[in-house]
Amino acid sequence: MELISQKAKRIMEECKKRARDAGLVFDDETLEFLVTNRDMLNLSPKIMIPTLYDYWVQDLEAIKGKNIYDVYPSNPYETVINTRPAISFYNDNNPDWLNVMIFYHVLGHIDVFQNNVFFEKTWETDFCNQALSDKRCIARIREEMGGKKRWVDYIIEFSRALDNLVGYHAELNDSQGLSSNLAKRFDFYFGPFLKEASESGRTKTDDYHNGLKRYNELVQSHGEKTGEDIFFQEVGKKFLEFPAVFKKFQKESKNNVRSNDLLAYLVNHSPVFNNLGKNIDNGWMKDVVQIIRNTSLYFQPQIRTKIVNEGWASYWHRKLFMADKRVSGHEVDFAFVDSKVLSMPKVGMNPYAIGCKLFEFIEEMADKGKLSYDFQLIKDIQQRKKWDAKTGHGKKCIFDIRRMCDDFNLISLLSKEDFQEFIRYNNLFVAGKRVVAGQGGRPAIQYFVKSRRGEDYRQMLLDSLYHPPKIEFRKERRGVLYLDHKFEGKILITHFIPAVLAGLGYLWGTTVKLETTEFEVTQDDLLKSQFDPDFEPKIKKVRVLYALNTKRNPPLVRKVI
Repeated sequence: MELISQKAKRIMEECKKRARDAGLVFDDETLEFLVTNRDMLNLSPKIMIPTLYDYWVQDLEAIKGKNIYDVYPSNPYETVINTRPAISFYNDNNPDWLNVMIFYHVLGHIDVFQNNVFFEKTWETDFCNQALSDKRCIARIREEMGGKKRWVDYIIEFSRALDNLVGYHAELNDSQGLSSNLAKRFDFYFGPFLKEASESGRTKTDDYHNGLKRYNELVQSHGEKTGEDIFFQEVGKKFLEFPAVFKKFQKESKNNVRSNDLLAYLVNHSPVFNNLGKNIDNGWMKDVVQIIRNTSLYFQPQIRTKIVNEGWASYWHRKLFMADKRVSGHEVDFAFVDSKVLSMPKVGMNPYAIGCKLFEFIEEMADKGKLSYDFQLIKDIQQRKKWDAKTGHGKKCIFDIRRMCDDFNLISLLSKEDFQEFIRYNNLFVAGKRVVAGQGGRPAIQYFVKSRRGEDYRQMLLDSLYHPPKIEFRKERRGVLYLDHKFEGKILITHFIPAVLAGLGYLWGTTVKLETTEFEVTQDDLLKSQFDPDFEPKIKKVRVLYALNTKRNPPLVRKVI
């Protein structure tokens, strides 16, 4: 691994200038490294952070990646990480013309990292330095443990099995910047508060639209922060109870979100970590778990903005590179690479393509004024097609989306009619599959067009998003840790429950119980559903309790409750 050449750095600086002229915003300082495919394989298990803590699973993943690469060689173009300064890695086989395209793509990523409100908690942190400090801390603990240092890896493994339960939104709401305002007064007033006021007859439907109009006027004339303050002063005069109701809502919301931060709860309350009733110093365990939690929190926004991030970067590499004179002579090469990056598969979903096409579609709609309230009232298909207010607001609109949306918000942004038009325009559909008789009578998988409805495709996209389970927990009599999984349409992967509970039981030190929902279906119905996609098997939903106590035999007991 080495820094890119001075020639390539000059190309990058020229790309930065063109990107800023187009409206992208990012820091002046960036670091670019040339890496081989083998380097990529070694860095990938560490999430491309060279200074991340060492862990034996990373070594196994690197070996696994090398074996796969020997059979199926691939050539990744780049990777960029959200650090200060931003660090990006480029394959040493990339020609100069390709690096121009990739530099624009990377600058699109950096623009999201440094401006999207979901990354707000990472803006003041250089994670590479923090990771190096964490790595040294774990190395010191291993040295102090001596012959028992393997327990450090056990704690890392047990903690990583739970690192999706870290209360990301609670941490984000603690910020005092834009995301805090968006998540608090505005959403609450135009959401639950006005809904309840309307249902009780204290306000009218017009108050919602008039309120939005008044809010936008104040923001436009006084700026965002001052305009919002003036608006809610007026709200306080009209609804005297609003400040008290909002304060109560804030407190309840914060408690509800924090109840999902299992790692934080272990750090603060685990009898093992806090030496309750024992003369054993396990403080080092708390340090390790806290490192795993902080690392997970840092990468949460990237997990939740995959479509936004890749779509935005793809939108700009296409827009900026095609206007760059350096594309001359490489038009066919660019079209080949771009078509692979932005190909739309018939089965499944490509976040690069979906994100890019959504940004392009929304920009065109905003330019024509089709995101306005007046347009949304039109139901006639021909009128909707001919509508063109020529507002020219497309660019501002997509920059606002880049700043304020995660994947869920982007996918949910368009109305039912507009999303259906997006599906029709891009010829998208939901694919189904069934088992049929293949050659020689052997079973084969057949794919078919299951639905072309926009809402079905939108639901498929929403189902593909990262969504950790909602698990509430409490401490019961005799120190039992009770976890209650709130069923949201998806069951836990039962194959992993015993191992995860075993690790959690060690971190907690006493009995751990998990209440969850599982599906029961007969084997005959399961086979019929595989051969006939229209067959609906009879599924019985049951609540199940898993209880783990290492002092009993068997240690794990499952029973239907």
